[in-house]
Amino acid sequence: MTTAALPLHPPSPAAPSHRAARAHAARPGWERPAHLALLLATAVLLLWDLGASGYANSFYSAAVQAGGESWKAFFFGSSDAGNSITVDKPPAALWPMMLSVRLFGLGAWQILVPQALMGVGTTAVLYAAVRRQFGPVAALISGAVFALTPVAALMFRFNNPDALLTLLMTVTVYCVLRALDGAHTKWLVWAGVAVGFAFLTKTLQAFVILPPLALLYAVCAPTGLRRRLGQLLLSTLAMVVAGGWWVAIVELWPASSRPYIGGSQTNSFLELTLGYNGLGRINGEETGSVGGGGRTAAEGMTGGGGGGMNWGETGIDRMFSSNIGGQIGWLLPAALILLVAGLVVTWRARRATDSLEGMARAAFLAWGGALLITVVVFSFMQGIFHEYYTVALAPYIAALVGMGIAVLWEERGSRAASLTLSGTLALTSYWAFVLLGRSAEYVPWLRWLVLALGLGTALLLPFTARLGRRTALGVAAVGLGVALAGPLAYCLTTVNTPHAGSIVTAGPAVAGGRGGPGGMMRGFEMPGGAGMPGGGAAPQGMPPGATAQGGQAPGGGQAPGGQAPGGQAPGGTRTTDDGRSTRTGGGPAGGPGGGGMGGLLGGTKTSAEATAALRADADRYTWAAAAIGSQNAASYQLASQQPVMPLGGFNGSDPSPTLEQFKEYVSAGKIHWFIGQSDAGADGAAAGETGDGAESRTLVRVGGGPGGGVSSSIETWVKANFKASTIGGATFYDLTAPTSQAS
Repeated sequence: MTTAALPLHPPSPAAPSHRAARAHAARPGWERPAHLALLLATAVLLLWDLGASGYANSFYSAAVQAGGESWKAFFFGSSDAGNSITVDKPPAALWPMMLSVRLFGLGAWQILVPQALMGVGTTAVLYAAVRRQFGPVAALISGAVFALTPVAALMFRFNNPDALLTLLMTVTVYCVLRALDGAHTKWLVWAGVAVGFAFLTKTLQAFVILPPLALLYAVCAPTGLRRRLGQLLLSTLAMVVAGGWWVAIVELWPASSRPYIGGSQTNSFLELTLGYNGLGRINGEETGSVGGGGRTAAEGMTGGGGGGMNWGETGIDRMFSSNIGGQIGWLLPAALILLVAGLVVTWRARRATDSLEGMARAAFLAWGGALLITVVVFSFMQGIFHEYYTVALAPYIAALVGMGIAVLWEERGSRAASLTLSGTLALTSYWAFVLLGRSAEYVPWLRWLVLALGLGTALLLPFTARLGRRTALGVAAVGLGVALAGPLAYCLTTVNTPHAGSIVTAGPAVAGGRGGPGGMMRGFEMPGGAGMPGGGAAPQGMPPGATAQGGQAPGGGQAPGGQAPGGQAPGGTRTTDDGRSTRTGGGPAGGPGGGGMGGLLGGTKTSAEATAALRADADRYTWAAAAIGSQNAASYQLASQQPVMPLGGFNGSDPSPTLEQFKEYVSAGKIHWFIGQSDAGADGAAAGETGDGAESRTLVRVGGGPGGGVSSSIETWVKANFKASTIGGATFYDLTAPTSQAS
């Protein structure tokens, strides 16, 4: 079975253009239909029932809605069309969704389809990258492995920035490999452009893979050292221009006429980049974050000193842990083994990449270097870390698996190669058995089938060189099917389960993890030591270890503005009209009035009465309302499609606006309502029921941290000067009608 364009003995020297021409001329007749089938299957997987997740992460959906209404909000990535504050990331990931909404109107599909198309695009780029040196079969395997990675099936159906980041990181590796194949300056410059836009997607995470890629080009590019260094300098310049133009405009723009930079404490994007979204993610000192550096949105949370304590244990085994292994780890051991095997087979090549074997080795070094450095950073970072971050690893793992299988299959006549293939499949089958066992009631027969077929096929692999072609192909197909059975099951579960909130996970709930409906985390208690009745752990979305409970009562009916049916249940699940459970990323205690960790991480359910109040005379105001925390504000904004000012940004802890600024807005008649936080965690919705039955609530106040006193002081001032009224179960203060005692 010829699976690669890679000869395993050095060919006679040929120009890079001749090698590329040979690779394209060797296309078999079945390749194009197979390639199209791969892309079509990926599209079906990612688009299937896509609208079921509604607005998904309402924090970003509200910004998309704002960008659809205001070009200024579009440029800055503002949370609201009144441009009070931005999201806590640069806006590149929002721009495709904003354009879609501008073209087709606001709705779940309009927001999420661009994300799904990015998943298809990533599959296509990965296919092209692997095919150039390893042939169509290796490329198809890589594409299938990527598409069936559970966390990829989740994030390319969700509206977080990680979808675009993953696509751009894949493009970066592809461009570097194209540049290496002949020392092409053009492709290295394009790699710099991709990294620059990745920076505008998720700031410093874009730079994680640069060290191994830059070193690889500096050492292996087939040209002189001076030219190599000059090309790297040009690529760096392209990166700075592609990523720096927006930063320069924002920093030079007068702060008084632009939105506040969300996530920062000094209204500076550079501070946001180097602090909360930069070094703070490494050392855990994330000023104003939830659970980071001891300066949290709820000061009473324990374990505030180290980010590692708050966001899961750090260490080299982090990617294999209970809550992360099922997201990304299915083929991670295989990828590491195949990386070593591929380097051993191709190490005979010269340093320069002026041979097919040299380019094959460079490909292993590029994808392997990107994988290893990202795994190390993820494993030891002590700041905020969520399971879905691991989607960045998916293309690296997929490429290494496809390339490694291709190389070892060609060498299967060698005892070492055949035994390596056999051992890799046996380990992969056993590891799938372990991962599937972490969900005891999740298709229990599958884990035994995977183990039995995997071990049986592994025993046959050393003999495939002696078997007939069809028999050998059959054994290989069974082995590949076994390796992908577990991820496929998790993917099907993921696409058939709506997801909402700030923190989401793929697949079913697992023992010791925090995924699944009502998925839990370990680690710290709520203020005063309040815990869940019955000793339950904290809802999904809280930093690991929180013990508190809450969430919305599952609602009925379509939420205003196209939100997912039933509203959000921040405690972990939401029940829709058709009886489906929606995975949510909220925390406890957030009724319709917002507030608490529920409003902080998972938004709130908005009543028809509250929506009508926000829409009444809305054109007379810059903001229909103000609410503490971006998720609270986002829920009302998406329901009413009117600007709602998120006081304190995402965590309620940013010093924006100040009390004096807020008073000026109120005096000028720019804000109609203030939506209060609930002192009972329910605001008229009573202690609700989730899919697991009746639950009590424990309030966590939004607005802690360095700037959190500002939002709290605003709330205190409003309560002292404006009369409260209950609208649709939420507490509203009419800021146009002060009490008689108000000055």
